[in-house]
Amino acid sequence: MRFFKRYFITGLLIWLPLVITVWVLLALARTLDSLVPSFLSPEVLFGVAIPGFELVLVLLVILFTGLFCANFIGRAILSRWEAFLGRIPFVRSIYNSVKQVGDTVFGPNGQAFRQAILVQYPRQGAWTVGFLTGTPCDEIAGLLAGDFVSVYVPTTPNPTSGFFLMMPRTDVQVLDMSVEAALKYVVSMGVVTPPVLPAPPVVPLAAGAGNDAPQ
Repeated sequence: MRFFKRYFITGLLIWLPLVITVWVLLALARTLDSLVPSFLSPEVLFGVAIPGFELVLVLLVILFTGLFCANFIGRAILSRWEAFLGRIPFVRSIYNSVKQVGDTVFGPNGQAFRQAILVQYPRQGAWTVGFLTGTPCDEIAGLLAGDFVSVYVPTTPNPTSGFFLMMPRTDVQVLDMSVEAALKYVVSMGVVTPPVLPAPPVVPLAAGAGNDAPQ
């Protein structure tokens, strides 16, 4: 029984990451395929089924959209489109919120998830890994005494959920590990130890960096 348990767990640890990775990729592919309207399906266009055609089509549309919006004309059209959406009640709230989060997380000048940190949470003496996401907005910063930063503390093993905290900058210890290594450390519940390597250079988190969000 001990022999079976040992090698079964070894095999499970080899297959489980692969199966989950394939499952996530297939789920993502199915989601992207569903975005393609039926009149653009390969059955309608060519009369035959072509596996992966919708996925390639979506990726090409995203790529060419990025190329088009990188020039002056594309940016002008995009600006007018966003202004149009900004006049529609309820739609503008959803669109602006999603766009702001996307620009913050994926934008080249965004401050989200740029530094891994160590904080005491949920009580003094208990430490966990978190990530700097910016600074409190002007209204909240005016009510807080001192220099505070915004912190995201992810849950384990699912880092997409977590807790948003505003903590004194002095209570935050910046780690040398990269954000990717810190995420692996969190997801693995501390099993996958990050290598002792210097983190890549990051943009310093200046006070007030997160206060340029539209009101």
